[in-house]
Amino acid sequence: MKRFVLFAILIFLFLGCASAPVKSGPAEPETWDFGRVKEGLVLKHDFVIRNTSKETLNIQKVHTSCGCTTSGVKKKTILPGEKTFIEVQFNSKGYSGPVQQHIYVNTDSLDNPILKFIIKAEVVKEAR
Repeated sequence: MKRFVLFAILIFLFLGCASAPVKSGPAEPETWDFGRVKEGLVLKHDFVIRNTSKETLNIQKVHTSCGCTTSGVKKKTILPGEKTFIEVQFNSKGYSGPVQQHIYVNTDSLDNPILKFIIKAEVVKEAR
């Protein structure tokens, strides 16, 4: 009988944890690959953040891994069901070969406090 009760409690806990809602944003980093680009171009991409929870999501801060990459957010308060865009610009001047930069979005979400985005490119210098 004790084993049955213990088993039932474990099943109840497992099902309760497995059905916890995801508040918002990707669980894994989203990636955008610009492919092969000429050195010196300023590349732009917008990532989307959707609030899939039933609570308001507040974006507290957006920062990047390098000064060559800038980012901004269109809207800092996202109501349930809404989305916003993280605008990213990468200046390829002075780079050559494969490049990878990271964008970090700090939120007030307990489930996903930091959303991570990655941009990639293969920068090619022009022959002179």
